[in-house]
This record gives sequence, structure tokens and C-alpha cells, in this order.
Amino acid sequence: MSIEFSKKLTAHETPIPGVVLYDLPVHGDNRGWFKENWQREKMVALGLPDFRPVQNNISFNELAGTTRGIHAEPWDKFISVATGRIFGAWVDLREGPAFGAVFTAELDPSQAIFIPRGVGNAFQTLEDNTAYTYLVNDHWSADAQGRYTFLNLADETAAIAWPIPLEQAELSDKDKAHPRLADVVPMPAKKILVVGAGGQLGTALRELYAGDAGVEFAGRAQFDLGSDEAFTSRNWKNYSAIINAAAYTAVDAAETSEGRSAAWAVNVTAVARLARAAVDHDLTMVHVSSDYVFDGTRESHSEDEQLSPLGVYGQTKAAADAVVSVVPRHYIVRTSWVIGEGNNFVRTMASLAARGIKPAVVNDQVGRLSFTEDIAAGIRHLISTGAPYGTYNLSNDGDPQSWADIAADVYELEGATRTDVTGVSTEEYFRGKTVAPRPANSVLDLSRIKAAGYAPAEAGDRLQAYLRGSRASS
Repeated sequence: MSIEFSKKLTAHETPIPGVVLYDLPVHGDNRGWFKENWQREKMVALGLPDFRPVQNNISFNELAGTTRGIHAEPWDKFISVATGRIFGAWVDLREGPAFGAVFTAELDPSQAIFIPRGVGNAFQTLEDNTAYTYLVNDHWSADAQGRYTFLNLADETAAIAWPIPLEQAELSDKDKAHPRLADVVPMPAKKILVVGAGGQLGTALRELYAGDAGVEFAGRAQFDLGSDEAFTSRNWKNYSAIINAAAYTAVDAAETSEGRSAAWAVNVTAVARLARAAVDHDLTMVHVSSDYVFDGTRESHSEDEQLSPLGVYGQTKAAADAVVSVVPRHYIVRTSWVIGEGNNFVRTMASLAARGIKPAVVNDQVGRLSFTEDIAAGIRHLISTGAPYGTYNLSNDGDPQSWADIAADVYELEGATRTDVTGVSTEEYFRGKTVAPRPANSVLDLSRIKAAGYAPAEAGDRLQAYLRGSRASS
């Protein structure tokens, strides 16, 4: 066997998405040779996913012509040759447009290949005493075998040109019995899990992802954030991301002894457990934050502003932001003045307008509405485009308004008179009541989410559409 020494570490894309062939530097002298078979820092810099291998397997093959596969396993693999030489064949058996794509190559110790979950893997030894080695990012188990996908080595559609004809090669009976491509059930993609799917944002996400089998929704009955079993009984390897749409949002009740405990349990303790699952299983975590993490003393809040919550609710949201920020793959989506299905400020004002009531509404708190359909669409955009991880402000766009301004808009759109709404200060509105402190300015700087390719709709346009929809459904 002749090995090419001192290659430069190089990555080569292949026709199968995510399958990457690597040249490895091998250094030799009169004693033999040495190579760095797996070097995380250098390979990640080349674009290899940081796939976190947990098990190293070696297949020793005594005779040339030994042929194994085609097996698509529910984990990623990094494959190389320790001694000898192989002909490798890979077939995409994942759901999607690349299903059935084929790539073949000869590998010796100076090469390696990364095979993503769901891509069928097979090899044929070209020399006696060939040792084939691979790193995987999940532990083998008997249960895992039930999640394999297989393809027959002799499949006519894949039409793999085996150097040693299969009738002359050494195959197992199991490999001979695998199905043809037409009968293969593609391996489904990992799912996105939405927890807190019964709330306003969860409802919007259900509508947005309707018909998408790759998104699983779990309300409190399906995933109780306070239950150990909810976390331990789920096979997290089947998921790629968690969207946390659950939250304790009773801002004033959070200032009470009972409410404080409940707010910390849902907004911090449960979030920490979700973050732990995301770290342990290399998941993307999407968490929804709030303008209440700020004290409202700035004209516009950027994502990098120092957190300065005023009340208990804001403190729990700020604590959750700190927790989620340590998840390597995270999106913190910070929003304000959320409007979706169910009871909310806009519907309350519309109801008052219909009944001819002339309300007093706070006029010294300024911000923008955030409609749940736009929050949901922004979340999907971040995940689907692979936007840089981090924190993103996400409200609707347009000129900032006070609550009184918005109420007047609602009255006008509902056929009432703007002047029916009277503006009052926060102090006057809440005089004599025990309530949480509110940030005076909740305007969020939207430049980062726009730079990521998502432009939120104007709040005024969404308000008109929302009221039309409410009237149509009533």
C-alpha cells in the first residue's frame, strides 16, 4: 500500500448534502507513519459540524472483498481507514430532494469522510487486513437498530460500481436481504419540539407550521415543564431544536408571594432544565424574552444593553436570558407588547369601543405591538436560515406609540371616535393599586433581525388586519 504523505488538511464537498471528504496530513519516515485522524479545532474551522463524538468503533476485515452495508444510522459518523484501503459508497436515504443521491470514493489512511445521520454507508475492502474506523455521536444500543434505514448493496437505481463484483465478495445474509430503493422508507429529519404550545405564541406557531410533520407541539398535558418524567422519558436524539413558547406572564401577580414562586418556577427553573437538555443533546434552543428585562430609561433598546429589570417578572425573564445564553446553539427572541389569540389589550379596546365606553389609557409608556404571527415567522426564519446564534429583538415595525395612541387607533378602526380615549399617566392609572413597575420605554432596536434577513411588518398594518379578522370570527 502506498500512502501519499504530507497532504494539506482539505475539505471536499460531495454530491450528497453534508457529506464531506477530507484529505488528512500523514507524516512518515523509516519507522512508519503518523496522522491526526480527528482534530476538532482544525476540522471545525474547515466547516465540519462540531458533532461531539461519544464512541469510537473499529471494523477489522481479514480479506479483500469484504463488503458491508448499506446502513443509514440515526447518528453522524466520521469515517477513516487505519490500515489498508477501501472502496466506500454512500447513498442519501433521508427524506428530501437528495434522496437516492450516490457518492463513491476510494479511501486510504490519508483520507476521511463525514457522514450525516440518515446517509447510507457501505464499504468494500480492497486489501487484506484492512481496519476501518469511525467515530459516532451517539451510543449504540439495541433500540437504536430499530431506527436504522437500509438499502440493498445491489440496488439497480443506485448502480454502485463495486470494484469486486458482489457475487465474488464476502457479504452477510442480512445485507443481501436489504430492500431496493423503491421500497426504502426514508429516514425522517429530526424534529423541532414546541413546548408551551397552548398559549398565544404556541397557537401562532401551530398555524405557521400546519401540516409540517417535522414540528411537534406539546402543551402542558404533553410536556409538563415541572415534571421530571417530561424530560427523562423523551428521546432527545429525535430532535434538532426546542422552541420554548411557555411563560408565566401575569406581571402584577408575580409581585405576590405565590406569584413570585410560580414565575420563577416557569420562567427560570423550567427554562434551565430545557437549556440543560439542549446542551446535553446539542439542540438549538429558541427562547422568547421580554422588554421587561430593561428599566425603560433608554430611547431604544439594543440586544447588547445591560439587563436592568424593575420587577419580579422582568427579573425572571432576565435570569432566563442569562441561562439560555450559555447554550451553544441558542436564539433569544426579545419581544414586547404581545398580541395574539385570546384576551389582550387590542381586543379589550375593541370591546369597549363597541359598547360606547370611554376609557382612560396610559400615555407615558411607549413601544410597539408584537403580533404573534410575526414573532412565529421570525423564529422560523432564524432556524431555517441558520442565522448566527444570539439575541434578536423582534417586535413589529413602525413609529413607537403609547398605549393611549394604540387604543385611539383601535377606536377609529372600529368606527368609534379617537377622542373617546383619554390619556393618563401610569401613576394616575394605577393609583391605589399594587402593581408591578413597568418600563416607560419599550422600543426595541430591530436592526439586527433585519440584518439577518427578516423584516417585521408595520404594527399599524397588522393592527388593521387583526381587527378585521376578529370581526370576521365574531
